[in-house]
Amino acid sequence: MRRRTLAASLGAAAVAATAVPGTAGAKTSGRCEDAYTWRNAVVNGGGYVPSIVFNETEADLIYARTDIGGLYRWQEDTQTWTPLLDWVGWDNWGWSGVVSVATDPVETGRVYAAVGTYTNDWDPSPGAVLYSDDYGKTWGAAELPFKQGGNMPGRGMGERLAVDPADNAVVYLGTPNGNGLWRSVDHGRNWSEVDNFPNPGNFVQDPSGDYSDDNQGVVWIEFDQAGRIFVGVADPADPLYVSDDRGQTWQPVPGAAQIGTVDGNKAIPKQAAIDHANGHLFIVTSWDPGPYNGGPATGKGGAVWRLDLATGAWTDVTPAYSPTGKTPGFGGVTVDRQRPGTLMAASENNWYPDEIIYRSRDSGATWETSWDYAFDANWSWPPARADRFTMDPSGSEWLSFGAKDDGVAYAVKHGWMIDALAIDPHDSDRIMWGTGATIWGTERLTEWDAQGPLVGWDAVAGHQVALPVEQFTVAVRAEGLEETAVQDIAALGGTLVSATGDLGGFVQTDLGKAGKQIRRPDWSSGRSVDFAALNPDVVVGTGDVHGDVDGHVGVSVDRGATWLTTKRLEGVAGGANAGTVAVSADGAVIVWTPGDNATAPVFSTDLGQTWTPVEGLPAGAKVRADRVDANRLYAFAAGKVYASGNGGLTFTATAATGLPSEGDVDLRAVPGKRKHLWLVGGKADGVYGMWRSTDGGVSWRRIRDFEEADAVGFGKGRGRRGYPAVYTSAKAGGQRGIWRSTDEGLSWQRINDDAHQWAWTGKAVTGDPDVYGRVYIATNGRGLIYGDIAP
Repeated sequence: MRRRTLAASLGAAAVAATAVPGTAGAKTSGRCEDAYTWRNAVVNGGGYVPSIVFNETEADLIYARTDIGGLYRWQEDTQTWTPLLDWVGWDNWGWSGVVSVATDPVETGRVYAAVGTYTNDWDPSPGAVLYSDDYGKTWGAAELPFKQGGNMPGRGMGERLAVDPADNAVVYLGTPNGNGLWRSVDHGRNWSEVDNFPNPGNFVQDPSGDYSDDNQGVVWIEFDQAGRIFVGVADPADPLYVSDDRGQTWQPVPGAAQIGTVDGNKAIPKQAAIDHANGHLFIVTSWDPGPYNGGPATGKGGAVWRLDLATGAWTDVTPAYSPTGKTPGFGGVTVDRQRPGTLMAASENNWYPDEIIYRSRDSGATWETSWDYAFDANWSWPPARADRFTMDPSGSEWLSFGAKDDGVAYAVKHGWMIDALAIDPHDSDRIMWGTGATIWGTERLTEWDAQGPLVGWDAVAGHQVALPVEQFTVAVRAEGLEETAVQDIAALGGTLVSATGDLGGFVQTDLGKAGKQIRRPDWSSGRSVDFAALNPDVVVGTGDVHGDVDGHVGVSVDRGATWLTTKRLEGVAGGANAGTVAVSADGAVIVWTPGDNATAPVFSTDLGQTWTPVEGLPAGAKVRADRVDANRLYAFAAGKVYASGNGGLTFTATAATGLPSEGDVDLRAVPGKRKHLWLVGGKADGVYGMWRSTDGGVSWRRIRDFEEADAVGFGKGRGRRGYPAVYTSAKAGGQRGIWRSTDEGLSWQRINDDAHQWAWTGKAVTGDPDVYGRVYIATNGRGLIYGDIAP
């Protein structure tokens, strides 16, 4: 195998993660006249957390990595998470996907993050290893000659990064797609392939798709106290290697091949943990790399194995009992450093009724479960359910997803996709686990051990009974970690409505608290929102829907407090066909463009109960309403602008030319200004930028300050009668940023800075109608950011 060596791309120059004043490009060359403070509109989590890593030597030093939203460090004094990668900018947006994190056990300020979001062509950039010497306050980057998959299948396996505790200048990285095992000997600055490592892995989840066809590769690295290095490989026939000479030579671990199958299903070693005191290496395996799939069609989906590091003996210590009678596979595994012999593991996607968390206090010989069934004498369904702890979603009440407890299926669950499972190595009472939506945790874990069995036998009645136990509480531990992918924003003034990927959307009247989730209609992902400018009680939105019952369009007549379902449009299937929606300024007409790119826009005058085809618009046209004149609506499609003067019933193409005919384009109408429109978007190497019209889209003037622009919105103007402030996510003079104009686009100032870039911000930007200077920014994984002028 040829040797590949890579030098750090930034050398000694670190990327600062501290605030500095923004420098305006375009027509303004100085500093922004207003300093800004940046916060999140709180949701608390909202996305998948694949891993939580505690430092082994410094108490309360904890990192959580996300698949698209960067890396976070725990703040013990506030019990919140601090984002560490907000400096990642537009050109390297893929670095917001973190596939692994390692925290140095020797010099604890050192931390490493392996980044890169997709290994296919969705992400054009190669991956990198980011390195920091100061707990993530500043960073350097070593680019790699291959991609990494922070949002690909298998991203919950690992950790793929590991610091050698015997020589902390040495850091290892396991990689996918045949790239093998890599090593740095200078604290992550330079990397080279370990050319004598013999196996780059071969397990592919599904070779038929370009998202699922990764060779999962080299999965994790662990060090024992004898100085040996163990490496897990996604190869069912040869899954484990060891080096006892500091990585100079490598050998397959004898007997390891037996862990590569379970009930006839191929299995790979997803995670591992070493109990140093007892000399045990624990490995959880699964038939699937995760994080989406449940169990296989037949048989068990995974196992827990124990390797005696002194004798080399293997023991299958898979829990013998599951309340559901099945083992879909395993996600996370963790050991208790303070209590040798104690370990825990989590099922991976035991969808009904809940995930199962297992705990053993005898090195896997016996296990207890986090919940159990108690059947009556007739084995009636549903049985009673007995639980060791209660789930407290306070502050994140949306975690019920609008459901109610239904027998054994609770509305608020242990979670799903539990690959992140970690007992604090300094405190046996603290555990955290990540799910597809949040982080759960408790500081009362050892109360489990005093509870005894959950279910007993009533000999008189002749059936099982739930035994009384003193439950402890598990609560949300995601405060400060914001991971939603925001699709659209509507700022009504005092109320903020957002459409979000995976979660539908939120309505917030207090930006410091998680708002009301939009659950009816039953959106999986919200796609667009709008409100009637002259009657802002009327709010509309679209979302991808589950099944074929609810319509894609939702309507509220009370500022989002409650939502009405609309009629499903015949011929438009459920799923990802939400498209975009607009409502006339008086709220009388709703115009919806389905997202199937085959169905022409339709309008409704009865809050979505009936739909009528719009005349004059092609499929896929994006429609916006004039913010003053209820009869006027506008649309854009394939380089053409259309206008309606009869409330959106019919449209006619204007004579506009020179606008983008390719790429993503957005059109927005200006509050308080009849016929005023702004348009942004286009395609790189083509027509791309920003334009404005003051005559209803008939003629357009290009804003030449920007070579690229992707989102535009409006907020309160500087003076009482001033033109609304204009905000945009755009590129001026080679500088990407969030820009503001207070003089109708005559001059612009960049209001963010290099420490606050949030990767990709091209989906939506808007101001606030009541608060001058406030701007809301949709990010793809860092939630809904808002900025205010600093006092």
